[in-house]
Amino acid sequence: MKWRKTIGMLLMCVLLVTVAACGGKQADPAEQKNAAGSEKTNEDSSTALKDVKVVLDWTPNTNHTGLYAAVDQGFYKAAGLNVEIVQPGAGGADTMVASGEVPFGVSYQESVTQARTQDVPLVSIAAVIQHNTSGFAAPVDRKIKSPKDFEGKTYGGWGSPVEEAVMQSIMEGEGADVSKVKNINMGDADFFTAVKRDIDFAWIFYAWTGIEAELRGEPIDMLYVKDYAKALDYYTPVLVTNEQTIQKDPELVKAFLKATSEGYQYAIDHPEEAANILIKAVPDLDKELVLASQKWLSPKYQDDAPRWGEQKQDVWKNYTDWMFSKKLLDKEIDVTKAYTNEFLPQ
Repeated sequence: MKWRKTIGMLLMCVLLVTVAACGGKQADPAEQKNAAGSEKTNEDSSTALKDVKVVLDWTPNTNHTGLYAAVDQGFYKAAGLNVEIVQPGAGGADTMVASGEVPFGVSYQESVTQARTQDVPLVSIAAVIQHNTSGFAAPVDRKIKSPKDFEGKTYGGWGSPVEEAVMQSIMEGEGADVSKVKNINMGDADFFTAVKRDIDFAWIFYAWTGIEAELRGEPIDMLYVKDYAKALDYYTPVLVTNEQTIQKDPELVKAFLKATSEGYQYAIDHPEEAANILIKAVPDLDKELVLASQKWLSPKYQDDAPRWGEQKQDVWKNYTDWMFSKKLLDKEIDVTKAYTNEFLPQ
C-alpha cells in the first residue's frame, strides 16, 4: 500500500469515427464475389473502437485482474472500446484522472475523500473489492496477536499520518498506548526484507503480501483493521473517473463499467484462467503468487454485495467521519458526490 499523491483536474475526450460505404452495379458472379468481400471489409470498419486508457494505482497485481480479463476476453471490444491499461506517471493515477489525461483509473476511498476536500472532482464509480483486506502483519515469532502487542514493537511504514491514526484507533479499543510504538520509514524495502532487518510489523494487503508469506513458508500473524473498527472497513481499491467525464460522456462511463464488470465476473467465476490472463499480460509476475493470490481474492471481489462494484453510503460516511475526527481531512465532504452506483450494470 502506497500513500496517495497530490491531485489536479480536467477531462479527456475521444472521437468515435464512423465509416460507411455501399453501392455497386449489376455484376457477373466473379464481380459479385469481389463486391461481397469489399462490403464485408467495409462493414468491419464501419464501427471504429473508441480508444480509452485506464491507469493503475501501482504495479499490476490481482486487484487489477478484471481489467485484464475484460481486454483478453473481448468484453471491452464488444462495448465498442479499445482499452489500454497503463502505469501511473510521476503524479500518480489520481492526478492523471483528475486532469483528464486519462478517463479512468484505480484509486482508493481515502484518496478520493482527500481529493474532494480540495475540490478536486474525482468520483468513485465501482468498488473493486467489497471489504478491506489490509491490516497489520508480523512474523509469528514477534508474538503480535492483538493491537495491544504493538506496544514496545517497531513499525515500518511510509511516514503517512493515517498510519498512526489507524494504529491509535485499534489500539485504543484494547486499552493500549500508540506512543509506545516505535515508527520508522521502510523506504524501498519490502516486507520480508524489513522484518528481517529492523522492524516487527507493517501494514500489508493480505491478498498479495500475505499470500506470498504463505508460499515462502514464513507464517505471519495478520490483524485486519476492519475487525477492530467498523469505520476502517472502507473500499480499497476503487475505480474512479471525474465529474467532467460523467457530465460530458456518461455513455462512455456506462460502457466501460459494463465491460469491466464482466471482466471481474469472469475472474470470480474462473480464478485460474483469470490468473493466467494476468500472467500472460505481465510475464514478469511470479506465476505461483498470482495463481494463489487470485484463488484467495476472487470470492472477495463481490463478496456479500448484490453485484460487483456496489458501494454503500454508510461505508463512505463512516470512513469520512473517522478521517475528519482524526484531523486527516481539512473539512467534511458530501459523500454522496464522492461515489456513484449509477453506471453499474443492473
